[in-house]
Amino acid sequence: TLFLFFFSLGTGSSILSALQDLFWLSKSKVEKQLQIISVLQWVLTFLIMGVACTLILMYILCTDCWAIAALYLAWLVFDWNTPKKGGRRSQWVRNWAIWRYFRDYFPIRLVKTHNLLTTRNYIFGYHPHGIMGLGAFCNFSTEATGVSQKFPGIRPYLATLAGNFRMPILRDYLMSGGICPVNRDSIDYILSKNGSGNAIIIVVGGAAESLNCTPGKNSVTLKNRKGFVKLALRHGADLVPVYSFGENEVYKQVIFEEGSWGRWVQKKFQKHIGFAPCIFHGRGLFSSNTWGLLPYSKPITTVVGEPITIPKIDNPSQREVDFYHSIYVDSLIKLFDKYKSKFGLPETEVLEVN
Repeated sequence: TLFLFFFSLGTGSSILSALQDLFWLSKSKVEKQLQIISVLQWVLTFLIMGVACTLILMYILCTDCWAIAALYLAWLVFDWNTPKKGGRRSQWVRNWAIWRYFRDYFPIRLVKTHNLLTTRNYIFGYHPHGIMGLGAFCNFSTEATGVSQKFPGIRPYLATLAGNFRMPILRDYLMSGGICPVNRDSIDYILSKNGSGNAIIIVVGGAAESLNCTPGKNSVTLKNRKGFVKLALRHGADLVPVYSFGENEVYKQVIFEEGSWGRWVQKKFQKHIGFAPCIFHGRGLFSSNTWGLLPYSKPITTVVGEPITIPKIDNPSQREVDFYHSIYVDSLIKLFDKYKSKFGLPETEVLEVN
C-alpha cells in the first residue's frame, strides 16, 4: 500500500531510476512491471474494493479504534448526497503517475475528431462496454490520455452504477476521478445546475452489453436504449457517439446462450442488482501464457465522434425521442465505418446493433 501511494505521487522517471538501482533491471523491464502493478490495483479496486472497505469499517467498529470508523460514518451521512451533485473531483488524483503506466500497458489512446464548444453540455454515448470499461475509465476519469488538453474547457463525468457510491471509501475514490452515479438526479444536476462545458459519459449498453463482449466481436446494445436520448432532449445537451476499438479484446469470456441456466442467472442479477456476473479471464500476473485477472495488453483506441445538436424540449414525445435516437445510431455506425480500417479491422467488418 505504501509503495502504491508513492507510486501514485511520484514522477515516472524518479520511480524508474530508483527501481533500476535497486534491482539492476533494464528500463523496459521496470516499466513493464510498473504497468502491471498499475493495472492490477485498478482491477482489484473494480472487483473488491467496495466490499473490502465495508468489511474493514465494520471490523474497526468492533475494536478499540471504533471512534475512527464512527467519525467516518458520521461524515458519510453528512456527505451522502455529494455524488448526486457533481461529486468531488481531484485534479491531483486524475494526474497520478500510476494512470500513465495504466495507459501504456495496453496502450490506450484518445482520438479527437471534432471540437466541442464550452457553451454547450454533452452526453457521450460510450460503446462497447467490454468487461470493465477500461477505455472509458482511462480516457475520461484520468488525465493519462490528455482529455483536458484535447477538449479544453470540457469537464468529463463518467457515469457508473449508483450502488458503488453507497460503498465507504470506494465512493470517495471514484468521485476523485470525476465519476458520478448513472441516475436521473445526478445527471439532471450536472446538466442543469453546473453551468456549461459538462460532458457526461454513459456506457449505454450497460450490463446487458457486457454479457456478449468477446474478442473479435463488434456489437452494441442500443436499439431499445433510448433513455439517454430523452435526457439529452430535456436538457438540450448535444449527443456525441464514442466508439472504443479494442475494448472487447482485453478479456476472454464464457458466453452463455439465450435460454441457458447461465444466462438466466446473469439476467436475474442484472435485473435486481444492476450488474451481470461474467465468467471471464485475462492473463496471469507473471506470465501472459497463464490465466488470471490481468487484462491482455491489447491496444484500445477511443474515438470521440461529431456532436449531434439537440434542441431543448421539456417533455419530448416518443416520436421525437425515436427520431434523435435514429440519428444517433446512424452517426455511431458512420463513426465505426470511418475508423475501423485505421485500427486493425477489415473493411468488411460490420457493427452489429442489437
